[in-house]
Parts: sequence; structure tokens; C-alpha cells
Amino acid sequence: MTTPSLAVSQPFSITRSLPLKLFVIAAMIALADWLFFGRAIGISVAIFTVALAALVPIANSVQSGRRELAIATGILLAALLPLLEAPGVISIGFAIVGLCYFALTAATRVSDSLRGKCIATFTLLGAAPFQILADLLRAYESDQPHAPLAPWVRSLSAWVVPLLFALVFVALFAAANPIIETWFTAIDLRSWLAKLDGGRVLFWLFVLAITWPFIWMRARRNVEVKLELPPLEASELATGQRFFGEAAILRSLVVFNLLFAVQTCMDVAYLWQGVALPDAMTYATYAHRGAYPLILTALLAAGFVIAALRPGSAAERSPVIRALVFLWIAQNVVLVISSMLRLDLYVEIYSLTYLRAAAFIWMLLVAIGLVLVLARIFLRRSNNWLIFANIGALVLTIYVCCFVNFADVIANYNVDHSWERTGQGQLVDVPYLGSLGTRAIPAMDRYMAITGRSGGVLRTLSVWRDQLAAAELKRNADWRAFTFRDWQLQRYLENNTNKIASPK
Repeated sequence: MTTPSLAVSQPFSITRSLPLKLFVIAAMIALADWLFFGRAIGISVAIFTVALAALVPIANSVQSGRRELAIATGILLAALLPLLEAPGVISIGFAIVGLCYFALTAATRVSDSLRGKCIATFTLLGAAPFQILADLLRAYESDQPHAPLAPWVRSLSAWVVPLLFALVFVALFAAANPIIETWFTAIDLRSWLAKLDGGRVLFWLFVLAITWPFIWMRARRNVEVKLELPPLEASELATGQRFFGEAAILRSLVVFNLLFAVQTCMDVAYLWQGVALPDAMTYATYAHRGAYPLILTALLAAGFVIAALRPGSAAERSPVIRALVFLWIAQNVVLVISSMLRLDLYVEIYSLTYLRAAAFIWMLLVAIGLVLVLARIFLRRSNNWLIFANIGALVLTIYVCCFVNFADVIANYNVDHSWERTGQGQLVDVPYLGSLGTRAIPAMDRYMAITGRSGGVLRTLSVWRDQLAAAELKRNADWRAFTFRDWQLQRYLENNTNKIASPK
């Protein structure tokens, strides 16, 4: 059950002139057109984000102190680092979140708590693309004194009738005066309209929509959400004591620990000590069958602990139950580590893929979540703290992953552990190697240098490699597409153009 408490910031007031704001928006549209339209993205995204962030304090009155502004600037710069490594959906997402946080800190008065600022940031992130429509609609409502455009729209609306009549009079004068008619016929509207690209106009409108909310920052509500479980009613408490009381939890933990001990001992024997498996069962089968079900088991265990050990409950205060919970969670952590080892054995035999790399990361997050459950019990924290701690771990993991060249890691791993190189495992899946794209070019070169396969396969891979290299060099010819990862690859291509022996 959620119990929100609202802390409303100061009302919005127009402190910058409309011409300045419109000029800033026009400048951002022109900059976006120059950086993005018809071009590959790269460092251009970071340049656009920094420019928009720099214009936020210019277009809006600064509401924060120097310390808060410095912290927000640091967060924005940290959010931009993944973009310099390599642009992508995740890295661009970090940049947008960092920009929203900076804009809210600089131009509005939000809650002092980190949680309130995060909620306000994601509120702005969700509402930003539609704010221009909401602002324009509110501008016509007389009962909205703080609408950003209301005074200006009411002022401009007084020009509608004069302008309409002026157009009529100009048309009549043109019909009556041949000189005026000559002036108008000299204007070739068709050629002007022909130069307008429909896609470009839509791109301008898109930039207008995403730029607008940062130029017209509005006061936002800071919602503090508490995610604690509600207190039980008397009847529910009586039923719970019978089926989910202290005695039931104690017995459950004893049974669960015994069951998990059996599984843990088997994993230690077969995976860690190398005990021989039963006949007709391979390590690949053992590894593949157990990896994902054990992760589900760990998640269910975490859910049981959270539900059973409510903050302040009798079960949480019991030393025996707390000790059994610590032992059970520790066994779950061992099972997660065993699952990672199972997956490692499977990958060693059947090669690495994006999904298997993601499974490793997912298992690591589950292990971190279990440790955080232990920390919540030991430190006597709330479930609210546990949820936000897990969200923080997730965000930090994704942020770190932005700096990992997964295509290069996967390609090199598969080549290094292939049958062609070690005499064990699987043959390299050449189509999958080529599908990894330009980042796999160094691994392709190593594979072509060591392989003993037929010339036809080598020729196919060589053609793919050359096409990818040509596309990469062409992309890097435009400085706007620069990224650190592309720069590294370009240096490699320049130094290794003719060093790989031609396929047989």
C-alpha cells in the first residue's frame, strides 16, 4: 500500500522574456539540425545535451545554491560519460536522466531528499514530451495565472483580427495596384516550399517538443512514496499467527535450510570437487538444467524472508529465527554462485552469447539482492530502504555495463575457447561472429589468422570483415559521430589493414 506525502515547490513565475526563450529554442533546433539530421550519432549527443543544460539557467531563473548546482553538474557529467564511450539506448537514457536532474535542481525548488529528487526527475522525464501541448492548451485558460504562455497568448490574440484584415487589404491593394502585384509575383513560394523536407520539419518539431520543457521549467510536486506493508487487522493477525506466525516461520526455516543444504552439498561435490556424474549425464546437461531454476529459487527465498520478517515483528526479534535466516540466505548466495559456475561451464562448451552474458549479470544482481536482504535484517532497515537499495544496485550495474564492449568480449571469448584454437569445445559460429558487427573485427582477424578451416568460410568472413571496416571508417569520417570506442577501433584498423594473411 502506498501512502504518498506531497511537498509542493514554489509556484512558477515568468522571470525571463518570451523573445529570449523563443530564441533559445530556435538556437537548439538549429544546433540539432546541424548535429543530427542525416548524420550518424556520436559525441554530437553529448554536445547537444551540454548545450541544452547550459541554456537552462539562462532561460529560467536559478533556484538552487552553488553547492546543489555543483552536485547536479557532477551528476550530469557522470551521466554523459557512457555517451563518450559509445552511444546507445542505455547511454542516451543516462544522459537524459542526468539532464532532467540538472534542470530540476537548477530551475525549480524540489525536495531536499534524494528520493524526492529522483521521483521528480522521472516525473519530468515522463511528462516532458507532452508539456508543450499542455502549456499551449493552458495558455488559453484565463483561470491559470501561472501558465507559462498565458499572458503572451492573450496579448498575441489581440493581433488576430488586425492581421486578418490586413491580409485582406493587401490582397485588394495588389489587385488594384500593378506595382504591388509585381512584388508578390516576384516571390516564388513554390520554390521555397519545395526546399522544405517533410522529414526535416518533423525532426524540428520533435526537437521543439523535447527542448520545450527545459526552457519552460515548471514547478513540480515531490512525491514521497512509502512502500511498507500495511498493519494487519485483528482477524488477519489471528489467522496469520496460525499459518504464518513465529512457530510456522521457525519450522519453515529449519526445513528450508535442510533442503538447501542437500542441494548445496551436491553442487560442492559435482561443481567444485569434480566428483563424477551419473552415467549418461554430462557437465553441460547438469549446468544447463540447474542455472535458471536455482535463480528462481533464490528469488522465492528472498520474497519469503521479506514477507516473514516484517520490521518490528516477533519473528524478526527472535535470535533463533534471525540466525536461521542468515544461514538460509547464505546458502542462497552459494546457490547463486553455483548457478554462475554452471552457466560458466555451459558457456565454456557451447560458447558465449549476448543472452548468456546478460544471464551472468542477472545472477550477480540476484546475489547482490540477497546480500541486501541480509543487510536490511541486520541493520533493521525498512522494506522501503531495501527496494531503493536494489534499484540503486541495478542502476549502478547498468551504468558500468555501458563501458563494457560486449561484442568484443563475446567475440574474443568465443575465438579463444574455440576448437580451432584449443582443440576442445565448439567450432566458432562464423555467422554469429559476423553478426556482432564492427566491434568484433579484431576477433575476426585473430580467427582468420589461426583457423585451419576451408577457404570458402574464410573468404566469406573476410568479405564481411572488409565491409564492416569500410562502413566504420566512413562513419568516423564525420567528427560528430566520434566515440571513444570507435576511435580505438579506427586506430586498430589503421594499424592492421594489411597484416592479416589473405584467405586460402
